[in-house]
Amino acid sequence: MDAILSRLLTLHPKKIDLSLGRTERLLEALGRPDLRLPPTIHVAGTNGKGSTIAFLRAILEAAGQRVHVYTSPHLIRFNERIRLGAEGGGKLVDDARLNAILERCEDVNGGQPITFFEVTTAAAFSLFADNPADWLLLETGLGGRYDATNVIKNPKAAIVTSVSLDHMEFLGDSVEKIAYEKAGIFKRGAPAIVGFQPEGAERVLEREARRVGAPLCVAGQDFYIREENGRLVFEDERGLLDLPLPRLPGRHQHQNAANAIAALRAVAPDLPTSAIEAGLTRAEWPARLQRLVRGHIVDLAPVNAEIWLDGGHNEDGGRVLAEAMAEFHDRSPRPLALICGAQTTKDVRALLRHFSGLAREMVAVPVEGEHKSWPPEEVAALARAEGIAVAAYANNVEEALQILASHSFDQPPRVLIAGSLYLAAAVLSANGSQIE
Repeated sequence: MDAILSRLLTLHPKKIDLSLGRTERLLEALGRPDLRLPPTIHVAGTNGKGSTIAFLRAILEAAGQRVHVYTSPHLIRFNERIRLGAEGGGKLVDDARLNAILERCEDVNGGQPITFFEVTTAAAFSLFADNPADWLLLETGLGGRYDATNVIKNPKAAIVTSVSLDHMEFLGDSVEKIAYEKAGIFKRGAPAIVGFQPEGAERVLEREARRVGAPLCVAGQDFYIREENGRLVFEDERGLLDLPLPRLPGRHQHQNAANAIAALRAVAPDLPTSAIEAGLTRAEWPARLQRLVRGHIVDLAPVNAEIWLDGGHNEDGGRVLAEAMAEFHDRSPRPLALICGAQTTKDVRALLRHFSGLAREMVAVPVEGEHKSWPPEEVAALARAEGIAVAAYANNVEEALQILASHSFDQPPRVLIAGSLYLAAAVLSANGSQIE
């Protein structure tokens, strides 16, 4: 498996080169599996794509539906990107089937230039087309308009979750430009679900949906979400739903849940409320405010510390993480210690800014195995510049936890490890965690 994945990485000189032509060429040679996909909900956005898909999947499976899922990147192993729907819940694609379709795609491609994401997307489409299911939940890799997943012509619905500044070298240097690229997934006749957005992004998304003839369903206009008496209240033109709070922690997950509910109310209006209730309480999405309760990493932490892991890596991700930590503190006060590592392609200072006055201390670490990792001493300096007074650095997360364990806290701390999905993946792997 690793051998063929490594070979596929060499088929194009650029890791990212946004285009639909190469994907369409390979799909044509494969017999156009993209024309034989189950009813598809396409999801783009800067933050919240994976969580929204997690809610969609959990709700649909609670209703007895077979659900294929395509997400990226993976955390521990590539198989996580492709989930095949089955009776009683989907399963990650097994090594044998994945290896066989990757070899076929490699052979059919014949050594022609194609990016890793493009060839693996074509492989996923082949698997989805050849295995019956009721739904496909399809996450874009980057952007939307020229993302390899956007070869699909007739999705049942398209969702754009929260848009913020990220991947600016590919998508543009403003939320308006980025929103324009994300809006490329909107298609005529397919409901366009516009999640909670900054004003500039919302305006662009609405304009582009109208331009292509996609019926609009806009958060804060056509559907609303609020917490009330320990419950989640969803409201749209069809009425109110009184629901349990989502299993995924953080108020930002209320918005992601609302995106999922709004989309399903548009494309599956007969879906029972009981399935929505069950889905909210069953949804899982690793490395998104995931609490680690056992394992090697937990054993190294200060005694009785809470350990939280999140792959948040941009300014908006930092904001929602800081809000979640403040909410946790209001409910159960503990000193907050931050362990942070990031890639140089990310504005780590903008992420750290939200933790000024909130984090008691921070330990910076490299993102191991990533040549574009910020040097930890520079991250520590940026943290100090943002008012996080106690900012040290370490060679890895294990060492960072040992540093924290040697410090005196007035009570067991709450430790948040964040800054990069690659860092989160390394932590889960070191902790012995499994993703099924």
